[in-house]
Amino acid sequence: MAILLLCISLTFIISSVVMILASLLAKKTIMDREKNSPFECGFDPKGTARLPFSLRFFLIAVIFLIFDVEITLLLPLATIIHLSNITAWAFTGFFFIMILLLGLYHEWNQGALEWAD
Repeated sequence: MAILLLCISLTFIISSVVMILASLLAKKTIMDREKNSPFECGFDPKGTARLPFSLRFFLIAVIFLIFDVEITLLLPLATIIHLSNITAWAFTGFFFIMILLLGLYHEWNQGALEWAD
């Protein structure tokens, strides 16, 4: 047990020393205009890269991603119809689709699908 503790301590000390030495000896450069600007094929950018981002668009994209992943989880139901009990298959499919529809109704009811206010 003491040997294990010694190995862990030694590993921690060596890695800490290496990280501290690397940060002290690293070549520090002053941030200049070229490094702070976005790269557009070697040309100066026409506008700022820090444009305001629409939070509504992000929310619609996340909702689409969630429903898209759930649809891909629903697709294998068609391939296993002949391998499983038809009652269990129908119940599983109905339950999964009901969860999707309830989620869609909730998002619609909360107004998350409205693009413009």
